[in-house]
Amino acid sequence: MSQHPVTARPTAAFVGASWVALIIAVSAFAIGLWNAKMLLSEKGFYGTLLLLGLYSAIALQKSVRDRAEGVPVTGIFLGLSWSMVLVSLLLVAVGLVNSTLTLSEKGFYGLGYTMALFAVIAVQKNIRDLAAAGPAPRPTPAEPEVQATVWHQ
Repeated sequence: MSQHPVTARPTAAFVGASWVALIIAVSAFAIGLWNAKMLLSEKGFYGTLLLLGLYSAIALQKSVRDRAEGVPVTGIFLGLSWSMVLVSLLLVAVGLVNSTLTLSEKGFYGLGYTMALFAVIAVQKNIRDLAAAGPAPRPTPAEPEVQATVWHQ
């Protein structure tokens, strides 16, 4: 019999911060692409890489956690998840190094991309932790004061 540790419920602040970071990163990346002076095919390349990176990061986080919890995960799926994360990072790096963008624009896209990957992992972790922790405990109503002091003049 295997025992699974009780999953701690993430705080609302951490869950909210993770979602906000993901929304900011993906929005900034997308708005940057929308306004960029580059070919539509280049915009499609970077947009597709963002989607590949997000999906593969989620798959990798889930696979690693499943294995840690004793849930069977095939080696091929875990290997594919790792390789797709690495391939997406490599392709973004090669694309940015060879692009005609200014250095500040390259930095913007690189940081936006990595922030999005990190944030999506945090969001996935929170979703899984919340599901494992079950429904949120209901707050108990405060006990009424036994004796109230009333001041009269």
